[in-house]
Amino acid sequence: MASKKLRRAGLPQNLCERLSRHQITTCQDLLRLSLLELMKVTGQNYWKVQKLLNTVSQFCAPRMQTVYEMKRKRTMNPSTAFLPTTLEDLDKILHGGIACGSITEITGPSGCGKTQFCIMMSLLATLPTSMGGFSGAVIYIDTESAFSAERLIEIAQHRFPHYFASEEKLISMSSSIYLYRELTCDGVLKRIESLEEEIISKNVKLVILDSIASVVRKEFDTKLQGNLRERTNLLTKEASILKYLAEEFSIPVILTNQITTWLSEGLALQADLLSPADDLSLSEGPSRNGAGESGYVTAALGNTWSHSVNTRLILQYLNSQTRQSPGGAMD
Repeated sequence: MASKKLRRAGLPQNLCERLSRHQITTCQDLLRLSLLELMKVTGQNYWKVQKLLNTVSQFCAPRMQTVYEMKRKRTMNPSTAFLPTTLEDLDKILHGGIACGSITEITGPSGCGKTQFCIMMSLLATLPTSMGGFSGAVIYIDTESAFSAERLIEIAQHRFPHYFASEEKLISMSSSIYLYRELTCDGVLKRIESLEEEIISKNVKLVILDSIASVVRKEFDTKLQGNLRERTNLLTKEASILKYLAEEFSIPVILTNQITTWLSEGLALQADLLSPADDLSLSEGPSRNGAGESGYVTAALGNTWSHSVNTRLILQYLNSQTRQSPGGAMD
């Protein structure tokens, strides 16, 4: 909540501009300052600064709501509570699709279709509401340079051949998906922190981060002292901002994650680097590898991160040709 922009707090425009010149743009930036610092920055007296602090504090504080209000909001317009995946069995399990106002994580072994699923969901979000979409824009943060514009067009023409029969429709759809390639942890965090204004100005209805684990696992060696704590703090901060954005604007946020193979001795291997056959044998439960060690596959980034997501979908291989989500097969 503290990441809310001051411009949305109802403050005078000239005051927001003055604060912005001192790199004070969010509620958090302002609330970190002392009364004396604020008096110096704003040029206001003690009582006006005190009133300013109260206004900003009330604006960013979580609003109390009853369970009845939450349920009523969902039932008033159920069509906007979920973004359908168009996979019938999966939508049935999810009670309608990917939930708005929450974080959904897609995890599974390398090559199982996580990015393809994200590309498909970005397409669906741009469709008109009459076709089950949100008629909105999509922000797609790509940390692995895996997004394919060609694949997006292929899926659109294959899934909705009549709607995307004209080039005009394809241009309109592809122009509504904003792709950002962020290849460092710092870049991802800065992009997430800047999303609020883009969501408002571009009518964004879906945010995708593919993948949350890629840059984190490259930059943080958890065997080194202090790295695990720093990594956890970074992930917690990113999750907090994304949850706020999802709830504030009632949009779905989709993240992809990698998997880790835990051996019986407590060692962890990056299962993404293993072959699909190895991942399959372990994902079915405790088993043994070639060295006779038992182990199992679980989502990466640890237990603390697992509590940051609202819904976790696991993709797995059925065999060498077929991939499956919990709700149905994906080609």
